[in-house]
Amino acid sequence: MKKVGVVALSALMVLGISSVAMAAGHEAAAGGVNQMAIALVCVAAALSVGLAALGCGIGIGVVSGNACAGIARNPEISGKITVTMILGIAFAESLTIFGLVISLILLYAHPYGALLGM
Repeated sequence: MKKVGVVALSALMVLGISSVAMAAGHEAAAGGVNQMAIALVCVAAALSVGLAALGCGIGIGVVSGNACAGIARNPEISGKITVTMILGIAFAESLTIFGLVISLILLYAHPYGALLGM
């Protein structure tokens, strides 16, 4: 339950930072460039990729460790364990790709994307 709370809090933090940045960007659209909006979008993009990669690394470590322990206990079923391990790793990697997509959306859909060099 504690892990779910940490993940939910991290997701809310990323969404909160990005929504504040987008709101600040729309307010400053008529008056010029708001540096705070650009900074918040960059921080939100970095957090979305960083937290997703952190979670993915922990997940892949758990899956691989348990697969190695299972193969060490029962070597006859190593083929089935390996297939299940590869599926678990693929599912964990897909969550990291979602974080990357969110960061790309934040960077490229931002009204000041040209100032970020994008």
